[in-house]
Amino acid sequence: MTEMTDYTTAVLSAADALVTAFGRHDTKAYFDAFSPSATFIFYNLNRTLANRAAYEAEWALWESRDGFRVKACRSKNRSVQLFGDIAIFAHAVETDLSIGGENVTNYERETIVFARQPHGQWLAVHEHLSQLLS
Repeated sequence: MTEMTDYTTAVLSAADALVTAFGRHDTKAYFDAFSPSATFIFYNLNRTLANRAAYEAEWALWESRDGFRVKACRSKNRSVQLFGDIAIFAHAVETDLSIGGENVTNYERETIVFARQPHGQWLAVHEHLSQLLS
């Protein structure tokens, strides 16, 4: 197996772990998949979240204010581009949520940039989420 294939497999594994944790509403495992300095751009927010702590605070607000709960998440049309120790993972994502007691499904596109850490782990360092328009 080549290094590129090994890295692609490792990035897909990291992305799978992140998506699976998100789909279980497992906040610890989900946020552990991100570097503390990761940044986040979401179409439903009017600002960039400058680090993981800011996103964790926003998530907690969604839970307390909006009754936000992730029920399931499905990833499709996945791709990985490698640039040395940086990888760009893109996919279409369907997320089943409960917001204020109402069940909804969001259809979105997402790009997650992963960086290979010195010990070999791939951590997400940037996430950009866009609404999928029909």
